[in-house]
Amino acid sequence: MERSQLIKGLQTILGADKVLDDKLDMLSYSYDSSFKARNNRYIPDVVVTLTSTDEVSKVMKFAYEHNVPVTPRGAGTGETCGALAIEGGIVIDLGGWDVIEEVDAENMQVQLRPGVIHADLNKYLEAYGLFFPPDPGSSQMCTVGGMVANNSSGLRAVKYGTTEQYVLGLEIVLPDGQIITTGGVNSRAIKNVSGLNLTKLFIGSEGTLGIVTKIRLRLWPKPKSRGILMAVYDDLEEAPKTVLEVYKAGILPSGIEILDASAIKAVNEYKPEIALPNAEAILLFELDGNPASVEWEGNEVTRIVNTRAANAEWSTDPERMAKLWQGRAVTATAAARLRADGSRIFAGEDISIPLNQVTESIKRIRALGAKYGIGVVNYGHIGDGNVHTAPVINPEDPKEVELANKLVDEIHLTAIELGGTTTGEHGIGAVRSQYARQEHGAALDVMYAVKKAIDPKGIMNPGKLLPKEGDNKDVSTSASS
Repeated sequence: MERSQLIKGLQTILGADKVLDDKLDMLSYSYDSSFKARNNRYIPDVVVTLTSTDEVSKVMKFAYEHNVPVTPRGAGTGETCGALAIEGGIVIDLGGWDVIEEVDAENMQVQLRPGVIHADLNKYLEAYGLFFPPDPGSSQMCTVGGMVANNSSGLRAVKYGTTEQYVLGLEIVLPDGQIITTGGVNSRAIKNVSGLNLTKLFIGSEGTLGIVTKIRLRLWPKPKSRGILMAVYDDLEEAPKTVLEVYKAGILPSGIEILDASAIKAVNEYKPEIALPNAEAILLFELDGNPASVEWEGNEVTRIVNTRAANAEWSTDPERMAKLWQGRAVTATAAARLRADGSRIFAGEDISIPLNQVTESIKRIRALGAKYGIGVVNYGHIGDGNVHTAPVINPEDPKEVELANKLVDEIHLTAIELGGTTTGEHGIGAVRSQYARQEHGAALDVMYAVKKAIDPKGIMNPGKLLPKEGDNKDVSTSASS
């Protein structure tokens, strides 16, 4: 379909005010935070800004009839090109649809539209003494719709799990414009095992099966107390061992974060006033609950930590906790300080490893960095094995870009070899799909069958999540090859 016809058709359906088509607008929608997007431009043919299910349905019916690719987009904070128009077509911007429709406090749930910002939701819920536990690092920017699309998690996944644990139902517009509700059309139930679990099918599908237009979330009571413990290690291997000992003691912190020596150096270069102790690793334990249990668990974790760490500090004082947490809070930004002419790239940044392989993964990533002459900052959610790697390069140097791509490939392969996955929370998008056969084996063919059944024309967010059939790494590929 000619671009002019596409634009005219959408203007007829929606009105000219909801259709963006000038070059500057298209450029604004051509990027996210990923390294791939930095090196490429994925320009949509047209963007529509929608704030109703009926509008989304009309656009999808039009796109389906004319075989036009459609890419849903929220805040555009992703790191995998997931919300970019890889094959052109229509971008549906849902970021402005930020309505919290109803808080059903008696049933501990909320109904909202996909453009609601995560931090804004939790601020709104404070009046009810409730909260939505998953805590992505981009809380001030990311949309709840994007979290559903990627099954996001983040800092609190150790105790509270990922987004999928909280989604009770979804309103979905399918590729042909049909509107369905998963989890029960009129349901307010928290438990429901009726029918196939379509809700979880769409969570994490990255907009490749349909567009989320309404979300019903389960909420939790907001904890009354919180504490932070910082532990410093001279031996990297002692940090993961401490985590396992805390679990064996029957204690489940709300979060456990790690900064290795590279992250500590970067933070101290970025903000010297934070003055993190020079060490091989720092662990940060967050505990929450009622005041008595938090205090007891904090003292018990301190006792366990002191058997392996060089030193440790526990606090429930809000001001001191903020200072203890500050180093972790700035790590992603600080990573670029590893070298004066460097930039942190978002690539190979989200591997997830079995807990007993975390130390080995960090050692291998350090070795790979040395192999390619690229500094890599390592940090992340050690409590569930989610290691974030931050390569730092000069992105204007083509040779460094080539080496970085090779490094990232080996990081992904290392994760798979160690029994892990290429992504723990950021998703596949257009940057990791080539590893699908190696990760999933014959299950990939079932994924193709599901995709074809729901989206037979292949118009929903093409080029994402699943590789084109036959276009992925062979199962025999290994990190050592």
